[in-house]
Amino acid sequence: MTSIKDVARSVGVSTATVSRALRGLPRVSDATRDRVLQAAADLDYVASPSAAGLAGGRTRAVGVVVPFVSRWFFASVVQGAEAPLREAGYDLLLYNLGGDTDSRRRVFTTHLVRRRVDAVLVLSLTPNQHEIAALAKLHRPVAVIGAAVPGWASVGIDDVSAACTAMHHLIALGHRRIAHLGGSLVDQIDFAAPRDRLEGYRRAMSAAGLPVHRDWEIESDFTVNGGVRGMTGLLGLDPTIAPTAVFAASDEMAIGAVAAVRRAGLRVPEDVSVIGIDDHEMAEFFELTTVAQPAREQGRLAARMLLAAMDPHCPDDLVPPTETVATTLIVRRTTGPPTNDA
Repeated sequence: MTSIKDVARSVGVSTATVSRALRGLPRVSDATRDRVLQAAADLDYVASPSAAGLAGGRTRAVGVVVPFVSRWFFASVVQGAEAPLREAGYDLLLYNLGGDTDSRRRVFTTHLVRRRVDAVLVLSLTPNQHEIAALAKLHRPVAVIGAAVPGWASVGIDDVSAACTAMHHLIALGHRRIAHLGGSLVDQIDFAAPRDRLEGYRRAMSAAGLPVHRDWEIESDFTVNGGVRGMTGLLGLDPTIAPTAVFAASDEMAIGAVAAVRRAGLRVPEDVSVIGIDDHEMAEFFELTTVAQPAREQGRLAARMLLAAMDPHCPDDLVPPTETVATTLIVRRTTGPPTNDA
């Protein structure tokens, strides 16, 4: 097994310098820090929990991996997690992937492994086997929100069920031509929600005996502009197949869809009904019908799971908990019965 002495010998510095470099402490030049990090990666060195404890005890830091920190849901989850962690004396080290697969690889295989943290929180990603193995080397508690990994604590909603709830609302209103605005299944770095919400859309359409036209499934991104682009494409369809309702896989997309409909001189919901998922902080302002999920509460629950796992008195054989939080249909003014469905 590689030791800190091996890393120090490879770089030609003291073990104290290696320790400071790996821990992100001052009094180490950028050039030396880079050489130490590279040597540690080349030698597959990971500081053991016991050695880290001797070097200074707990870091009082929790690493948080976020796909898109600028988006409302992820920012809300981080806010929810930050409060109980801060109260318990922990800082958050935020790793924003920004949709970049290279950043994701570096975070899981280098940054989190080389930098000492007491726990890791992963938001809405489905880690691959290499990433799971990398975090296992930390011997630290891990919790994930919006996915499920054996051996990790998890919190989330049932995305398939939430999508079905939205669809059942539109179908009950009498809509038969229903489109889906969702996230890309390719460029979202294993962001789980787009796939699951599309599955819910398809299940609901099939259960109701409704055909799905290939032009009704639009891939964009979970932003207002993504919703505008997707809805603009739907509005250009032949009137005989144009949807009378749209299920958007996020409220931000739904808000963009509503804006696009109104820019086209059409009415919501008289000409096109729109429903989203989230209950975004702006959903009420836009009178948006949505399936609400408690974003901050999911962050709080995950943080409490990590705090329990970090408790020195926590039994070694404790099974990491999993919790599915409820969603709620909130009907506002962007959905109504169809007036032009053939």
